[in-house]
Amino acid sequence: MAGLSSTARQDITALRQDFPILQQQFGRYPLTYLDSAATTQKPTAVIAALDNYYRTMNANVHRAAHQLSDRATAAFEGARDTVQQFVNAAHRHEIIWTRGTTEAINLVAQSWGRSQLRAGDEILISEMEHHANIVPWQMLCQETGARLQAIRVTPDGELDLAHFEQLLNERTALVAICHVSNTLGTINPVASIIAAAHDAGARVLLDGAQAVAHLPIDVQALDADFYAFSGHKLYGPTGIGVLYGKESLLDAMPPWQTGGEMIEQVTLAHTTFNQLPFKFEAGTPHIAGAIGLGAAIEYLSAIDPAALRAHEDALLARGTALLQQIDGLRLVGTAAQKIPVLSFLLEGGHPQDVGTLLDQQGIAVRAGHHCTMPLMQSLAIPGTVRASMSLYNNQDDLERLHQGLIKTRSFL
Repeated sequence: MAGLSSTARQDITALRQDFPILQQQFGRYPLTYLDSAATTQKPTAVIAALDNYYRTMNANVHRAAHQLSDRATAAFEGARDTVQQFVNAAHRHEIIWTRGTTEAINLVAQSWGRSQLRAGDEILISEMEHHANIVPWQMLCQETGARLQAIRVTPDGELDLAHFEQLLNERTALVAICHVSNTLGTINPVASIIAAAHDAGARVLLDGAQAVAHLPIDVQALDADFYAFSGHKLYGPTGIGVLYGKESLLDAMPPWQTGGEMIEQVTLAHTTFNQLPFKFEAGTPHIAGAIGLGAAIEYLSAIDPAALRAHEDALLARGTALLQQIDGLRLVGTAAQKIPVLSFLLEGGHPQDVGTLLDQQGIAVRAGHHCTMPLMQSLAIPGTVRASMSLYNNQDDLERLHQGLIKTRSFL
């Protein structure tokens, strides 16, 4: 990819200095940021890319006859090339810009789903899905007469694959599954799920929001039909995301949103639509966001992947060991394959209260149901406290979390 270092950066601990927000204090406490599953912090390279766009090339893309637009278009479409390489899509026009994972899933539901599903068809999701991968399918089923089915989750936070096999049948039209659980950190066996779904004649959408910052993504090797993710969980800006779709599927799908850019010709009587990817990109796009996401991917791709995975595995192992030392703390989600996410409950404390007491010590975590209310209902809990880590976290962050929880427990 253009702009990448020829030598992958292997010293992961040194990368923390690339994130200026992490240098601040909250009173007498240093910021301990453990909420990366909600949004990742941004490296200087991404901040600089956004600043450079607005300072040197701010213009609309594709059709203007001036140099600013040419430069903006080159940067914008160059970011699409970067995403294509990042997920190993076969064609650059299989990369559709969206506002995020949520819009990408809704695009598939409203375009592919409304044109393909019929009464009696089934959509298969799981109990661990984010609401963004539940509600669009519920609404689609109400419109079409299709039926929504959910794979159970085991007590340790893994998909019940035997139940998946029971639910998968000739009526299954779509399997929509998270690659990684945002609440539990569980890495799902998506390759085998896709293979089984295809054998049954079903299409597969993967919600990759939590996977892209932690795992290598190869949509061709996975044979995914659709793959959705958000830039802000990948060290990029908010308000930008990606839908990957196989060319044959995207070609056959009708436009979802209409207006400028996605048209080829308009008369008062008739409209013909633009080619891929523009058919699905109505209106002025988030140009700066796409450029920023491209910069984020280049930043991440310059890091040695084996070193990054070892660093995150070490964080997960150390964090797990420290939390297990705390009396009255219960880990929620203990799958064998996880990204560095620790969800837990502290005896005698509501998750929101625990989160507030940690915040008073400069420790930023997420508390609540994490937009996975069906999962909480399945596990019979009100919610969890979630500490989620990323490449810029270190062992000191985990020690501060450990001590913060001990202090918090003394208040409860």
